[in-house]
Amino acid sequence: MGSDNAAVNFSELVNKNKQTLARLKESPRLLLHRRDGEDLVLTTAARAEQDRTVVSAATRMLAAMTRREPGSVELLLDILPDAFPWVRFLPDPDVHAFAVELVDTMRAADSVSNNASVAQMLIAWQHTAEAYSDPELLSALTRDHDADYGPAPAPEDAP
Repeated sequence: MGSDNAAVNFSELVNKNKQTLARLKESPRLLLHRRDGEDLVLTTAARAEQDRTVVSAATRMLAAMTRREPGSVELLLDILPDAFPWVRFLPDPDVHAFAVELVDTMRAADSVSNNASVAQMLIAWQHTAEAYSDPELLSALTRDHDADYGPAPAPEDAP
């Protein structure tokens, strides 16, 4: 979260709810630190809807551009390293596959108003790039393994 967001302990929301909620007038989001769980972000419904609207608009524009404008995929491929520097480690066919998957996944996620799949896809591609960035790791992952350990036992039969 950016520096313009306030942070408080969750207990402050419980114990001083009016004062804590008043901080949302000064900050777009309030980070609530919790001892016994994942931190939470509190924002107004209007701000959350604004964020969703902006992401949705950007997604629809990107998808429309890549479908309609000749050369737009090449432009996207040119700008990807600026947005995601780790794509430089991917082989060219994988960079193209990433670009297509990014647009398709963003479009699909926008249609259900849930960006979790986009975040998951980005993390998976970044891990792939990390593997390509390390020659020893790439060799270990791509080496042909001659050993055949036979069929895997069914989970209920495993020791």
